[in-house]
Amino acid sequence: MSQTLSQTTQVSHPLETEKISRLLRRFAIPCIISLVVNALYNIVDQIFIGQSVGYLGTAATNVSFPMVTIAFAFALLIGDGGAAYYSIKLGGRYKDSAAKGVGNALVMLLVSGIVFMVVGLIFLEPLLYFFGATEAVFPYAKAYTSIILFGLPFMIISAGFNSIIRADSSPRYAMTSMIVGAVINTVLDPILIFGFDMGVEGAAIATIIGQFIACLISLWYLRRFQNIQFDRRLLKLDSDTCKTVLSFGLASFITQASITVIIIIMNNSLAYYGAASIYGAEIPLSALGIVMKVNMIMISIIIGISIGAQPIWGYNYGAKNYDRVKQTYKLAITVSLICASVAFIFFMFLPDYIIALFGKTDELYKEFARKCFRIFLMFCIANAFQIVTSIYFQATGNPKISTLLSLSRQIIFLLPPLIILPRIFGLEGTLYSGPIADILAFALALVLIIREMARLDKKQAEMMQKQEPKPEALIKGASL
Repeated sequence: MSQTLSQTTQVSHPLETEKISRLLRRFAIPCIISLVVNALYNIVDQIFIGQSVGYLGTAATNVSFPMVTIAFAFALLIGDGGAAYYSIKLGGRYKDSAAKGVGNALVMLLVSGIVFMVVGLIFLEPLLYFFGATEAVFPYAKAYTSIILFGLPFMIISAGFNSIIRADSSPRYAMTSMIVGAVINTVLDPILIFGFDMGVEGAAIATIIGQFIACLISLWYLRRFQNIQFDRRLLKLDSDTCKTVLSFGLASFITQASITVIIIIMNNSLAYYGAASIYGAEIPLSALGIVMKVNMIMISIIIGISIGAQPIWGYNYGAKNYDRVKQTYKLAITVSLICASVAFIFFMFLPDYIIALFGKTDELYKEFARKCFRIFLMFCIANAFQIVTSIYFQATGNPKISTLLSLSRQIIFLLPPLIILPRIFGLEGTLYSGPIADILAFALALVLIIREMARLDKKQAEMMQKQEPKPEALIKGASL
């Protein structure tokens, strides 16, 4: 694809020169807040529904959750892909191409949101049963999901475009849009659920109102881009640009889409094997759903750190500042493992405090929920390493490796034990599939990143041997 170099002057960019820890903090903290807030949309609904309706209501939100996760997968496919494309093009000084990527990504987000909503509404009932709804849970799931679908286009546009906003060095703006939407949802939830006695329907309405406001704030950024000038001509789709954006975002899509596949299989497994246990079908369906959503807070923090590092990785990789690329990776890994360790302590030793947030439950429910935390999340720390490594490869333009890593945790290493172990060990076999997948995916990520670091060392050595002028940014970066 032909490209025009819109700017030939070699002006130092903060991503090349500023202290890496300061950059990561500036990009990652708003990103973490944005993603945690996005994860809280469903958790807040589930907390209030649990207090109002009980565990059948929370089970209903778990059944509808695959609809949300697959929609979010499309947002990440286009948004993260557009952000990686934008950062790499800016690093290479190709501003025209970077701008075209933004416009094309926005159009794809809009189209995918509308298509997703329409398809969901048409096939709602069979989808809910496919997602694991039992007869007792189905009425609540249908009432909740039929409303949630109308908000998914707003969620897709907001979540996807926020990735590009962060890549434009405006992480706080992206954070603001998500926080405003979440605050609106949180305020309206108790008003509609309890004040107007609307139950699960009230929770769904509160959610889509918050998503609509967040979407409007995100789109307002079109007038505020720092590194490009946005105009309507950029909305004309270019096949090569779209393909590249989608290829860069494929790993994020597969990660999220595979989560959807696992949730569907797990929901059905829990209902089937739970029915033959002392817990029944609905308790496992509700309890593990709560555990997975709480775990999404930890995952959101890790992804936030990684996406915060993404523009630093992408820009410096494009500028051939390989030392800064490596330093950023090491810092992102260190911070992520610390955060995952804190989450591990809560999951293993303080699960009762988390369970209590979701309403009053009997001892049987608490017993199974504790097992979910302590077995399924046993090796959550290893999962953090795999996530950072996968997003690193995505940010540096290696979508095939990133996709492999994403598939390894969510499909390759998780799906077989999820199918086999319950047949041998019953309901608890479903729970043990998680730690098995975490350990195996960690081993694969470790091998690939060791090889990648050696490759960057080799490229750096080749640059020095050729006596190429070392960029001023690389000299400053090496001294940090």
